[in-house]
Amino acid sequence: MFGYQQRAMRAFSALAVAWGLAASSAVQAETPITVKGGETITIAGIRSILIRVPTPKGSVILLTGGDGRLEVGSGARFGKAGDNVLIRNRDAFAAQGYNVLLAELGTNLSAAVDHMAAIKRPVIVIATSMGTMRAAQGLVEGAMPDRLVLTSGLLSKASGPNDNTVQSTLGTPNRLPRTLALHHREDRCRLTLPAGVTPFQAWAGGRVQVEWVSGGLTDEANPCRFNAHHGFAGQDEEFVARIVKFMMR
Repeated sequence: MFGYQQRAMRAFSALAVAWGLAASSAVQAETPITVKGGETITIAGIRSILIRVPTPKGSVILLTGGDGRLEVGSGARFGKAGDNVLIRNRDAFAAQGYNVLLAELGTNLSAAVDHMAAIKRPVIVIATSMGTMRAAQGLVEGAMPDRLVLTSGLLSKASGPNDNTVQSTLGTPNRLPRTLALHHREDRCRLTLPAGVTPFQAWAGGRVQVEWVSGGLTDEANPCRFNAHHGFAGQDEEFVARIVKFMMR
């Protein structure tokens, strides 16, 4: 795991350069958020936040982008990544009838899948941007979700200049469960270019279904941020609906 964390940090450093983030802006504090209806739980020594619904159809595990940190505290509070496309839509997934786990950086994905499976299957891992790398490494280490969703993913060598991709990490498509790759046609983030999707799908064969999103809000100056096409800005409803439709098939 330590080796992966080193590789992940190197990959994140490359992404930070792509974002054009100065060191000072990268560490700006965010106002802590309390998750309504959530609880702080510990999985394999790492705190995450769980939202339970009354009669669940299944469970989802959300892996945020960026450096992966949520800074989870007690009382279902977290301090980072509140604007990430997955984290900001946590209640929307719950409203569709799914238990939701906001997984902190360092969470053992296999243990998280087992934890959520004990509550309600199917278990679907949903990852975005750099979170797609965490998902891939989790599969390599033995995690067995029922389904996987990769949004704005670092999918193949054609995705950008970073050598660390989902394809290279997995090594073989046999590790993939049934998978959805959801990507924006106008994603201009240099590590998740749309060109990386087709080679990934060809490599994975019938295990991967691809869906494209177009439109939304015009990109801000930084194309790798939450308020750009990379983060499906202005398209939350469609984003969630596409994923839920896949999960229910």
